[in-house]
This record gives sequence, C-alpha cells and structure tokens, in this order.
Amino acid sequence: MTGGWLTGKKSHYTKEEALKEYFYFLADDALILGQQLSRWCSRGPVLEQDIAIINTSLDHIGRARLLYQELAKLEGGGATEDTLAYFRDHEGFRNALLLEQPNGHWGDSVVRSFFIDTFNFFLYDALRQCEHPALAGIAEKSVKEIAYHAQWSAEWVIRLGDGTQESHEKVQKSIDDLWMWTGELFEVHPVFSQLGSGFVDFSTLKTQWLDKVVHVLETATLKMPDTEAWMQTGGRLGVHTSHLGYLLAEMQSLPRTYPNARW
Repeated sequence: MTGGWLTGKKSHYTKEEALKEYFYFLADDALILGQQLSRWCSRGPVLEQDIAIINTSLDHIGRARLLYQELAKLEGGGATEDTLAYFRDHEGFRNALLLEQPNGHWGDSVVRSFFIDTFNFFLYDALRQCEHPALAGIAEKSVKEIAYHAQWSAEWVIRLGDGTQESHEKVQKSIDDLWMWTGELFEVHPVFSQLGSGFVDFSTLKTQWLDKVVHVLETATLKMPDTEAWMQTGGRLGVHTSHLGYLLAEMQSLPRTYPNARW
C-alpha cells in the first residue's frame, strides 16, 4: 500500500452512492474499534480500567448499530444492521486501517484509541450540523460519550508518557509504530464532493487534530513523530491488512455458522 489513491479503484460516485459510503466510513470505524477493544475483557491492567475499556467498546458498537440501521434503510433489499456487520467480506469494509491494527500491549491500544478518539471528537462535533437529520441526530447523541473517550485515552497517554522510564519508552514506541496509519484519517475521498452541507470532509479536521495531539504529547513528555512522514492508505477503498481478516473471522463466525438462528 502506498500514499495517494490506489489504482483501479472507483473514483466517481453518485450522490446516493456517496451517502452510503460516508455512512460505511463511520459505521465500520465504530464496529471494528468496538470489536478490538472488546478483546480486553478480563485482560485490563486493573479492574477499574478493565471495566472502563469494555464500556467504551460498547459505546462504539452502539454507535455502529445506529449507523448500520440507517444504512440498512439506504441499502434496502432486506438489509439489516446484522447483515451489514456479519455478512460482508473484508473488501466491503471501509474502516480506517489504524483501527484493525492489533491490540498489542496496553500502551498500543491506548495510543490507537487516542488517535481515533481525538479525530472522532472533532468529526462528530461538526456532524451535529449535518443536513442529514438522522446523521445529525446520531452525532448529537454520540458526542458526549466520544468526548469522554477522548479525555480517557489522552489522560492515559499522559500517564504512561510521564510515568516510569519503561512506560515512557513503551508508549513512545506505540506512537512511533502507529503513526503511519494516521494519515489515512485525513485523506480527501471522492465522496466528499458529492455530499451537501455538514457532511464533514475529513481532511478539514487535520489541523485541529494535530494541535490536540501535539499538546497531549508535550504534556506527556513524548516526542511528536514527523508530520510529513509516509503514510499507509487503502482502508476507505476496501484494501486492508491481514489483521482485518482474522478479526472478521472471529466476529462473524457464529452468525455465518448459524445464519437463521434466533435467540
């Protein structure tokens, strides 16, 4: 995967197609991050944080449900939130590559959450003004919990960075290792030009995001990576790492094995 657009991928969308893609960006980000964080259940460093991160996971999955419910209406044809989550293959997912990176140790997961939580806060705060009523409503409902996520993960970055020598070195490596996955969050995608007022072009959030990241890393006595460094790309176009395949296999195994089951 390289920077810029991948050859052979779709570059023009109708307004209806663009709206669906936009919802997939948001819904898939929320679902994949929620699934990743759920893996911390009973594995957190202390009981309080074990509970906190699982509650955060449920927040992301709850937001994904709301977005998939709206997407099901757009897709029609009997689509439901469950079919969209459990019966798409990896090429159908539009989540950012950052979110499918392994949990790693506590610092890796904290940094991944910090990067996306900060992005989500500015995104959903702006989406409250979206001309699409359902999306504006979801943003309004979600922004308070996202603000908590952003505060929680930022505080943990500071706690680890300004903690022991070992925690400082580990979280610095987490930042350096995950940095190359952050550029994709701000790519200019063709769908943005097809949508109306309030559908946030992700690239417009980069300055705010960088300012917040710089502030938190300085407070944590951590080094800021090179903002001009090469970045990975592909997730918004359905080109993913192998990590997503393993995650989907785990997440989708039960409904695919028993597709007609009722609980």
